Amino acid sequence: SNLAASALSCLMWVELESWLKSSEHAATATLPAAFSDLLPHFLVEPEDEFIVKNKPVTLTCRSTPATQIYFKCNGEWVHQDDHLIERTVDPATALPVMQVTIDITRQQVEKIFGLDDYWCQCVAWSTTGTQKSQKAYIRIAYLRKNFEEEPQGKEVALDQEVLLRCHPPEGVPQAEVEWQRNEDVIDPVSDPNFFITADHNLVIKKARLADTGNYTCVAKNIVARRKSTSATVLVYVNGGWSTWTTWSSCSAVCGRGWQKRSRSCTNPTPLNGGTSCEGQNVQKSACVATCPVDGGWSEWSKWSACGADCSMWRTRECTQPSPGTGGKECQGLDLQSLNCTSEQCPQTVSGAEDVALYVGMVAVALCLTLLLIVVVLVYRRKKEGLDADVADSSILTTGFQPMGIKPSKPENSHLLTIQPDLTTTTTSYQGTLRSRHDATGKFSMTNGPLLDPLPNGSHTLHNGKLNPDPAEFVSRLSTQTYFKTLPRDVANTSYGTFNFLGGRLTIPNTGISLLIPPEAIPRGKIYEIYLTVQRKEDLRLPLAGCQTLLSPVVSCGPPGVVLSRPVILSMDHCSDACLDNWAIRLKKQNYEGAWEDVLLMGEELVSEPYYCQLEAETCRLFSEHLGTFALVGESLHMGAAKRLRLVLFSDAYCSTLEYNIRVYCMDDTQDVFKEVMQMERQLGGRLIDEPHVLLFKDSYHNLRLSIHDMPQAHWRSKLLAGYQEIPFYHIWNGSQRYLHCTFTLERLSLSTCELTCQLCVWQVEGEGQSFSLDFNIAKDTRAVDSEFLLMDSNTTALAGPSAFQIPYLIRQKICSSLDAPCPNGADWRMLAQRLKLERHMSFFASKASPTSVILDLWEAQHFHSGNINQLATVMADIGKQEAMIFLVSDGEC
Repeated sequence: SNLAASALSCLMWVELESWLKSSEHAATATLPAAFSDLLPHFLVEPEDEFIVKNKPVTLTCRSTPATQIYFKCNGEWVHQDDHLIERTVDPATALPVMQVTIDITRQQVEKIFGLDDYWCQCVAWSTTGTQKSQKAYIRIAYLRKNFEEEPQGKEVALDQEVLLRCHPPEGVPQAEVEWQRNEDVIDPVSDPNFFITADHNLVIKKARLADTGNYTCVAKNIVARRKSTSATVLVYVNGGWSTWTTWSSCSAVCGRGWQKRSRSCTNPTPLNGGTSCEGQNVQKSACVATCPVDGGWSEWSKWSACGADCSMWRTRECTQPSPGTGGKECQGLDLQSLNCTSEQCPQTVSGAEDVALYVGMVAVALCLTLLLIVVVLVYRRKKEGLDADVADSSILTTGFQPMGIKPSKPENSHLLTIQPDLTTTTTSYQGTLRSRHDATGKFSMTNGPLLDPLPNGSHTLHNGKLNPDPAEFVSRLSTQTYFKTLPRDVANTSYGTFNFLGGRLTIPNTGISLLIPPEAIPRGKIYEIYLTVQRKEDLRLPLAGCQTLLSPVVSCGPPGVVLSRPVILSMDHCSDACLDNWAIRLKKQNYEGAWEDVLLMGEELVSEPYYCQLEAETCRLFSEHLGTFALVGESLHMGAAKRLRLVLFSDAYCSTLEYNIRVYCMDDTQDVFKEVMQMERQLGGRLIDEPHVLLFKDSYHNLRLSIHDMPQAHWRSKLLAGYQEIPFYHIWNGSQRYLHCTFTLERLSLSTCELTCQLCVWQVEGEGQSFSLDFNIAKDTRAVDSEFLLMDSNTTALAGPSAFQIPYLIRQKICSSLDAPCPNGADWRMLAQRLKLERHMSFFASKASPTSVILDLWEAQHFHSGNINQLATVMADIGKQEAMIFLVSDGEC
């Protein structure tokens, strides 16, 4: 059969050749004789073409002089009917011009099998001979979808070279490649920092911060345009240390101390996940301060001779030793004079000068007598007015709260379990600050008294309770110039009136309290004291570098009151309580409103008026001055962490398919939690899970939250992204009290009420936590219950003995017994060890009554949960069991 086909093909070829020759002879007969010897040459030859989709391509061939033109494709002649012939005459040469076109379809090309491409060639005839044109190849154009190699994302350091590879998809014709950054075409001509290699790879010569972005390789030809997956290039900056600051002054005024210098990781600051600086940002060095030398007087010189004015004198000098290094100057006179005796005084003649002297002395005596009479009259009148206003003097020896309960005497009459006899109704004081015994000793401040006086100008002690209206107190307080910046938030303010018996102020559900120990207020003084928590958005603290706010901003006052011993301010903090990771400072606002560092944790000086005890979640501040305080922490390395509290709320009533879950992220302090609970209560929110605590590290990474493992048959998420993100600095600087994000879910049916899922919380490139949620959205439709807002239902202000667990007289006997050093160590030092307070031994030892300060701290720590019997057991272990200490009668109390 193959032989037969070949024979048939040869036969057709011979017939075609003969037909063409006969036509040629017929054509050449019409040519002018002058052109009969010319061979045809091509004016237009067929060129390579690509078939796009199903559109045919047209091949054109033009020749002169030519009698016939035919196309041959893949070795076979194209049928005469498929040729489109056009004959013209060249006006310049008068030669005949013939143009022939044919169409090639996709089906014709696809019939060719093998490695050879489909080609076509035209043949032109004249009377002299034939000419063949160049071959034109016809290919089917295409561009595959998948790239052979796509660019990969990279994280590179600043100024580093970046190579992004790209091998475009296979295609005909071969695809051209361009690069895009964030959808903008990259032009290496306009930006020489980019270079595209011959094999289509992109080179970034030196990575810049502006080069951070999504890079895409784009391949295109006449058929299609393909885009690779985007490759994210993140240009990070590794942190670098700034230069060291100068050394600070020595912390000790005299003797051995410390000085320090610091540097910050800001040269440059780490960006886009770059590594932080290695090493410490604070250096300490021991120093020795020259002690100040107070001046001392030399011996008096000998008396001088008696002068003409009948006086003699002697002198001394401040030279033994001379004051130095800031020491005090000598106190007293450096010159003394003395009248001479009559024998030593030179005799002078008495005359008119002596008479004038005597008259002057008499006049001075009369003036002094009149002045004394006036002073006595004024004093008696004021004394009578004050005594008329004092209704009850028992306020100086008892508390301020009405107490009518007289406890029965137990069998063992143990000191720590017997309350004092307070059957007498006590009194409360209303009015401005005034000394009880000194009618002229008003407490004053820079801009006037703390509170306005009563309308009649008197200050009266009234039997009964304190005015229960806190709004009235806040209103009066805010009218004073210094206190106009205080918040008028009655819910977060407490106040009371106190005398030497002390007392306690508490802001419920915030963990904030102020303990005023007995004898802290001088006897004879009565102070009206307030305690309030400031809103962080109302009072901005200047924070720099890695600093963050670790506590609420608390104000107690009035500032400037005279205290005989330190009060104890308790407030929550949100650090991990590891001083190796932090440099924690106590800041105080001065009268001008500026913030000052008054204490650095771990470097407290017992001689300073401030001292802190940092517990796991609470800070106890001993302060001899009232004012506005806050704890600010500076992380020493990336291991430092803040405690955050996650709280989840939803709508109490849900009647639609949509269901919102609000996730709050806040500092782990009770005051912020109280504020969120109050806000959700107003919104009608519902607490759907117990609060969770997580550690947020100083790693510059954002916090991500996502919800997973929902039953897909009943629920779906309406979020476009897989997670929500809270920026690192929004959490770390603490300027915003609480942040939250909302997850919007949709149930597929209104009958669906059960929801189970996982809440995942993690820092980018850090460890995360996962919390399981399982609740019924219809079973409990109660809003935020008041029980969460009334966990601390104690009275906000307690004065006198009712504010303390240890009775006042028993406390005095304990102090007198343990303050004196004991050879076997059974004194206040053992009490501190048993109560696990030995770290503060040096602070206790600096006080006149160490035992009293220890008991103050115990009262501050155990006001809500203290067991008086446990303290009694500690006292028994110390060995102080004599009856005069532990046994007391009702009469003594």
